[in-house]
Amino acid sequence: MLLEQHLIIPDWPAPPNVRALQTTRQGGSSLAPYDSLNLGEHTGDDALRVAANRQRLNPFLPTEPLWLEQVHGVTVVNAAHANCLPQADAAYATAANAVCTVLTADCLPVLLCDDLGSVVGAAHAGWRGLAAGVIEATVSAMQVPPERIIAWLGPAIGPQAFEVGDDVRTVFVVHDTNASAAFTPSPSSSQSEGGEYLADIYLLACQRLQALGITQIYGGGYCTYSEHGRFFSYRRDGDTGRMASMIWLSTSA
Repeated sequence: MLLEQHLIIPDWPAPPNVRALQTTRQGGSSLAPYDSLNLGEHTGDDALRVAANRQRLNPFLPTEPLWLEQVHGVTVVNAAHANCLPQADAAYATAANAVCTVLTADCLPVLLCDDLGSVVGAAHAGWRGLAAGVIEATVSAMQVPPERIIAWLGPAIGPQAFEVGDDVRTVFVVHDTNASAAFTPSPSSSQSEGGEYLADIYLLACQRLQALGITQIYGGGYCTYSEHGRFFSYRRDGDTGRMASMIWLSTSA
């Protein structure tokens, strides 16, 4: 049984009509290595169990959420008008009860709303999408001044576990030299192994948000890799499930 205690409710100053939730790996029916609340269909898990897990979310949601076919890109769709399973990595909504949803298992989920409660958005920001501009694309689709936007950063791989190569660091530093602060040499690597770094995806996302003029940023501080009992982690386990980050506008405050 899925209980509220299995979920994370974002702690942020969103307007009363903005609702959001973050699932964990707890409260579902899937068996190892997808135990237990796996919400990802293309993970190798039994399709019937995934469907049952998605149904367990129904009491917490106003309508069926928009599930995306995520490809680490920058396409943003309107959750109220998109076809089932659009190929996209972000969604926004201005209509009530249209649930924007992204799935992750180390990548960073970013939830967004404006301070008037007129629009919400959700972005799947793995390092590729983050570097390509998925946050910028989502904010643009929301069509409100960035200074009115509030952001919440959901569970992602932490800065002590996210090892990347110099090619990843270069992509971000070429875009913004300040991004170098998000990379530290990995103690376990050497130049002969490709000069690997530990990357802080939370800091990289904050820099992107702040560059847009968004200063109200909350969440972060999780580590999907190290919190085994709470979160799925693709880097840690390979075969694993997916968690959902969801946001919508409610008809009631």
